[in-house]
Amino acid sequence: MTDHNTQVLFNSSPDGMPTPDNFKIAEAPMPVPGDGEFLLKNLYLSLDPYQRMLMGGGWTYSPNLLQPGDLMVGRVLGEVVETNNPDFPVGTHVVGRLGWQTHVVSDGTNLDFVVNPKDGVPLSAYLGVCGSTGVTAWVGLKMTGQPKAGETVVVSAAAGSVGSCVGQLAKDMGCRAVGIAGGPDKCKLVEDEFGFDACIDYKAPDLAGQLKAAAPDGVDVYFDNVGGEILDTVMGQCNRLARIPICGVLSRYNDAGDAYGNKNMHLFFDKSLKMEGFVLSHHKEIWPQARAELEDMVADGRMKYRETVAQGIEAAPEAFIGMLQGNNLGKQLVKLG
Repeated sequence: MTDHNTQVLFNSSPDGMPTPDNFKIAEAPMPVPGDGEFLLKNLYLSLDPYQRMLMGGGWTYSPNLLQPGDLMVGRVLGEVVETNNPDFPVGTHVVGRLGWQTHVVSDGTNLDFVVNPKDGVPLSAYLGVCGSTGVTAWVGLKMTGQPKAGETVVVSAAAGSVGSCVGQLAKDMGCRAVGIAGGPDKCKLVEDEFGFDACIDYKAPDLAGQLKAAAPDGVDVYFDNVGGEILDTVMGQCNRLARIPICGVLSRYNDAGDAYGNKNMHLFFDKSLKMEGFVLSHHKEIWPQARAELEDMVADGRMKYRETVAQGIEAAPEAFIGMLQGNNLGKQLVKLG
């Protein structure tokens, strides 16, 4: 085993889109587990848009911004390789928000969950479709969106890890699923592989016209990952009593200027719309139920997913930037081991 712990540290706040200079690769001594602790060798790192908000230099909802020299925040899937805790024997796999690093010591209190792999579900899926990504989709759609069979569910960033899961959950519930993605290749993936009924290209002209053709009966649930003009457009075609779960605001993460002004706020009154943001950490009691359902869907083939995997922790900054630019398909991971 290596004698050091490789880490990615936050170096400086970006001015718009991050650059490699905003990160620093560092070597730290190998951590040593104390009483009741165990050492994890991290196998995969999850890269997610929320991490951009913690870097400053753009829009954020978090008061806990990273400071220069801080370890970058992120979830990892690790394997116990040394232990002083009988509840976590060597070989146990766990998931936790333990940072961009190859090794970490834990006592188990800062973990999301212990992985008990289900047949047909790869380990990496527990950072994506069977982890926080899939559970985000499940919570936002089922608890906030509350779709009913026969309704139309629209989701933005539909080729991404959360969006692709939302559409498939909607289909499994008997709904019509319409995606919004960037470019014909991603739209084809959303329809052909993820099984959406339709997908519209926000980079092509006449987004409103495309949406009308794809959702002729209007929109009952809009799962929003992007905000901005796309949110405005979809709101214009929402049915009465439509629900709008707000999962993210991708259009603003690198924007330090004025916010986009929504022109359709009157529709909350006209159509009795409901728009509600949600944060995954507020729903921890439901995570096991959601994860079990997602595992079953992956194992029996009802849930398809994609992973884009970078190799080595040194590749994490460039992979993160690429994800923010939309270069990934599905979940963006870094394989550390």
